[in-house]
Amino acid sequence: MSNNGSRRREITVADVAKAAQVSKAQAARALGNYGAVSEDVRSRVLAAAEELSYRPNELARSMNTGKSNTIGVVVGDIENPHFGLATRGITDTAKKSGYNVILINTDEELTAETEAVQVLLDKRVDGLIVAPASSVETKHLQDVHESGRPLVLLDRKAEGLDVETIAVSMTGISYESTRYLLQAGHRRIAFVSTLKTGSPYRSGMVLDSSQISERLEGMERAFSEIGLTLPEDHVRLNAGDADSIRNITRGLLLMPEPVTAIVASDGLIALSVVEAIQELGLSIPEDVSFLMYDDFSWTRLTSPPLTVVSQPVYEMGVAAAGALIRQIEGRKPAANGPGFSARLIRRGSVAMPRAARV
Repeated sequence: MSNNGSRRREITVADVAKAAQVSKAQAARALGNYGAVSEDVRSRVLAAAEELSYRPNELARSMNTGKSNTIGVVVGDIENPHFGLATRGITDTAKKSGYNVILINTDEELTAETEAVQVLLDKRVDGLIVAPASSVETKHLQDVHESGRPLVLLDRKAEGLDVETIAVSMTGISYESTRYLLQAGHRRIAFVSTLKTGSPYRSGMVLDSSQISERLEGMERAFSEIGLTLPEDHVRLNAGDADSIRNITRGLLLMPEPVTAIVASDGLIALSVVEAIQELGLSIPEDVSFLMYDDFSWTRLTSPPLTVVSQPVYEMGVAAAGALIRQIEGRKPAANGPGFSARLIRRGSVAMPRAARV
């Protein structure tokens, strides 16, 4: 037996108007908070709407007002705690200003990102926050910017795109953290990232991510300063799922001259690297030193606690949402935008390599 007859019919503006004994146009203006209506009409309409449990049709409202009070957010991987925390900063800030958030995950695929941006524009979002999958291929973002739709970039820069960008410059902190490892006696230092490339890393190659480019630039600078070259074979990109990360880690630690320190580019990679080290029966930092990007609570609970590059990720999300909302509301950007920087937090996962100990 069909239950269609028992299904509750959606309450419309016409139902509210009838209950309040006003015209449909008056009810629409009172509910949409636009145009002129008397206080008497407004109070009757709102009382009727509450009585009937009326829920506004947001799409219809956006067509009337030109605003959806919705922000679109596009990130590479919401499973990555970095993006989870940044998104929390965005949603907390948006909510305080009366905006809803639609989030789309792209798996760092440019095609998926291009489609996501179009989906959000079709849904009439008031503005977009995007962590671009590519800092090089940015035509879809150029189109958004040229259309006048508010746009803020998060975490990564985009070449030739003059929009507000909330990101930490990574070159300096990467140089500092690599120098720290070099001063501890390490020379065979590995860097592991999920960044997709068509071929193994070669110094000077164009990379899609400004973040990874800056991190490698900082590492190369620290090596160069002491007259050495960062070994290209120790830079492992295209780390995909947990299995591939563990395989990369095993390869680095079982090669004829194993690496003595590993730098993980994010928290998800770090978990699989640490797991692989443990599976090999090795210890941190006795057998291999370890350093990772981003500071999450679990990094302080391991034994030993892990040395990290800490970024103000939540605050960056807050700043990105604030910058976008200012654009949407036609306000000028802050004269001095927030300057974010990362810092090296030295804990217990870095020590002198075993071969260098007396």
